[in-house]
Amino acid sequence: MVSLASASPLWLRDNCPCADCRDPRNGQKLFQITELPDALAVDAVHDARTPEGSPAREVVWAPDGHRSVYPESWLGDHLPGAAAPGDGRTEDDKELWAASRFDGGLPEADWDAYRGDPAVRAAALDSVLRLGFVLLRGVPVHDRHVLDVAGTFGYVRETNYGELFEVRVEADPNNLAFTGARITPHTDNPYRDPVPTLQLLHCLVNAAQGGDSGLVDGFHAAALLRAEAPESYEILTRVPVPFAFADERTELRAHRPLIGTDPAGRIREIRFNNRSIGTLRLPTDRLDAFYAAYRRFGELLLRPELQLDFRLAPGDCLIFDNTRLLHARTAFAESGDRHLQGAYADIDGLASTLAVLRREESAR
Repeated sequence: MVSLASASPLWLRDNCPCADCRDPRNGQKLFQITELPDALAVDAVHDARTPEGSPAREVVWAPDGHRSVYPESWLGDHLPGAAAPGDGRTEDDKELWAASRFDGGLPEADWDAYRGDPAVRAAALDSVLRLGFVLLRGVPVHDRHVLDVAGTFGYVRETNYGELFEVRVEADPNNLAFTGARITPHTDNPYRDPVPTLQLLHCLVNAAQGGDSGLVDGFHAAALLRAEAPESYEILTRVPVPFAFADERTELRAHRPLIGTDPAGRIREIRFNNRSIGTLRLPTDRLDAFYAAYRRFGELLLRPELQLDFRLAPGDCLIFDNTRLLHARTAFAESGDRHLQGAYADIDGLASTLAVLRREESAR
C-alpha cells in the first residue's frame, strides 16, 4: 500500500478527484484554493477501491469530514519523490544531436503514408518533438499546399507575411530571405512575442545553382557552450537582446536572451538572428562581455560537425521547431529558379495531435 505520510495535506486535498471537487464531464476543479478549510488535516486513512475496482486509499478530512478516494496508481505516479514529467519543451525532453546522428538518413515520411496511417503520422510528429524536425516526401507540388500540411496537426499562425510566405527572389525584398544571399543559422521572427514555434517549408522548385538547406540543433549548441564556456553561457541566458523588424507596414520588437531557460535552469528556447538584433544599451564593460559571449556562440553554431546540410527537392516539406533548431541556406544564383512556400504554426497544436493519436492507439 502507498503511504501518504509524506503528502502535503493541501496538495492532497487540492487533487481530490470526487464529483464534488471536479466536474466529472471535463475534470476541471469546482472550488478555489481559498475555499478549503483552515487548519486542514488528514483525520483518517482507509483502504478502498475505485468504482472500477482498482486499489485505492480513502482519506477522511478534518475539520469538514470530506472524503477523498485516490487510486493507488495515481498516488504512485504523483506522490513526492516520483519523477515529475516536464511539458516536453526543455532540453531534458529532447534528443540532442550533431550532424553525424543522421549519417543513416534524415527522419522522413511519405506524404500518402503520413496522411493514411496514424502510426506513420505519430512517428513523424514525435520526430518534430524529439529531434526538432521531420521531412515529408512526395507532398503535392501545388500552390498553398503547405497550409494543408499544417492542417494535419494544428493551425496556421498568420503573421504580417500572411497565411504563408513565398521564399523566392523579389525585386524589392523586405528581408534577406527573399534574395539569393547566403543565410547563416538563425531563428525566424525573434522579434515576435511569442515567437512562432513551428515553421514549415514546402519546396515547389529548386533548380538554382546553390540554395541547399541546413539545420543546427540549437539546444545541443547551447549545451556545448555551457560545458566549454560557462561564463559565456550565463551571459547569454541573462542579457535581454533587442530584436526588431520594421517595414512600411510593420514594426515589431521583443527583448529576450539568446538562450532562454526555464525556472529550473534547463534550456527551453534559442533566439539567434544576427539580421534582427538591434542596438544594445549597456555599460561598456557589460557590452564587451556580451559581445565576446555572442561571438563565441556564433562561432560554435558554425562548426561543421553541428551543421546538417541537405537539399530540398520539389515535393519535400520540412517541418521544424523554430524555438530549438536554427535553419540556414547556401547562396544561390538569383538567375536560377528556386521557390519555397512557408508557413508558421504552433508546437502545442502538434503535441496535442500526437497525444490524441497515442491515446487512440492505446484504446485499440
